Amino acid sequence: MDSPRVRFCKSFDGTRLAYSVSGSGPPVLLLPSWLTHLDYQWRSVAWRPWLKALSDNRQLIRYDPRGCGLSDRDLANLSFDAWVQDIDAILDAVDVPTVAMIGICQGGAVAIDYAAKRPDRVDRLVLYGTYARGRDRRGNLPLEPEKARLMLEMLEIGWAEEDAAFMRSFATQFQPDGTLDHLRSWCELQRQAATARNAVELTRIMFDIDVSASARKIRCPVLVAHATNDAVVPFDEGRFLAHSIPDAEFLVLESRNHFMLEKEPAWGRMVDALAAFLPNQSTPDGDLDTLSLRERQVLQGIAEGLDNAEIGTSLEISEKTVRNHVSRVLSKLGVPSRAKAIVKAIRAGIGSEPSDH
Repeated sequence: MDSPRVRFCKSFDGTRLAYSVSGSGPPVLLLPSWLTHLDYQWRSVAWRPWLKALSDNRQLIRYDPRGCGLSDRDLANLSFDAWVQDIDAILDAVDVPTVAMIGICQGGAVAIDYAAKRPDRVDRLVLYGTYARGRDRRGNLPLEPEKARLMLEMLEIGWAEEDAAFMRSFATQFQPDGTLDHLRSWCELQRQAATARNAVELTRIMFDIDVSASARKIRCPVLVAHATNDAVVPFDEGRFLAHSIPDAEFLVLESRNHFMLEKEPAWGRMVDALAAFLPNQSTPDGDLDTLSLRERQVLQGIAEGLDNAEIGTSLEISEKTVRNHVSRVLSKLGVPSRAKAIVKAIRAGIGSEPSDH
C-alpha cells in the first residue's frame, strides 16, 4: 500500500496538525494511540492489517496528535483537553460534519470524551483495547501507580536506544506473539514518533486520564472490543468501559496481543465485527429503511437538487443541522457523495430524474 499524502491544518491555538485521508466511502476517523507517525505507520507491519481493514470501502482519516509524529512537537499546551479539542480541527479540515470514530488504546479515551461533548459530530464509536481510567486512576488495582512510576523512569533512561531493555520490553507487550519484524516495527515507531521528553509527558497525561463520567453520557451506538490477556490494558478495564457506556456492545477476543495479528482467529472476528458495525461503501440499496423521517426529508431535498441552505429553509432548520443530516444520510446509505445518494433515492422512488435546462 502506498502511503497517502500528508496535509496540515491549524487547531484552536495555532498548533499545526498532520493528517491524511485514504480510501473512499463513508468517513471513518482513526484516533491516534499513544505514539503515531503518519508516514511510518502506513509502512509498519504491525499497523498495516488495521489500516487495510479500516480503509476497505471507507474513507479513512488519520492524524498525528500534538507533540507527536509529523504534528508540532515543541508546544506549551500539551494536554488531554487539547487532544479532544483538536478533533474539531481535523473534521473541519476534511469537511466532514459527522463521522464514525475508532479509538485504540489512548485514542479511545479521547474519543469517549469527544463523543460525550460533541454528540452532533459522532455517528458511532468503536473502542478497542482501551480504557476510561489511566493507570493512576485505577483504584481497584493498587500496584498500577507503582508500575506507572517505573515505566516513566524506564522511558527517561532508555528512549530511542535500539538495544535498550525498555524499547524491547515495551514492544513485546504490544504483540508478544509477533515476529522479529513486528518487534523492530514497534521500536522504529517509538524512535520516529516522539522525543524522550515528549514521550514521558504524553505518558504522564495518559496515566492521569479518567473519562468515566463522559462514558456514561454517550448515546451513539458503541462497540467495545478487548483481548482477554492484553498486557497493555487489563481486560477488566475493557469490561468496566463496556459496562459504563449505555447499551454498548462488548466483544470479547481470545488473544494475548494488544494489537492482534492477522493469523489469529480473533482478528477475523474483529474484522467481521468492524464490517458489520461501521458504515461502508458496499452497503446494499435497500437501506433507505434505516433513515429517520427527517433524514428522508433531507434526502428528498438532495434528490430535488436543493443545496443545504435551500433544504434548511424548506424544513425550517439551520444549515448546520442540514449538514449533519446529510452526513448521516450518506453514512447510512453507504455512499461517498450527494450524487450517489441521488441515484439511490431515484431508484427508491424519491425525487426524479434531473431535467436538462
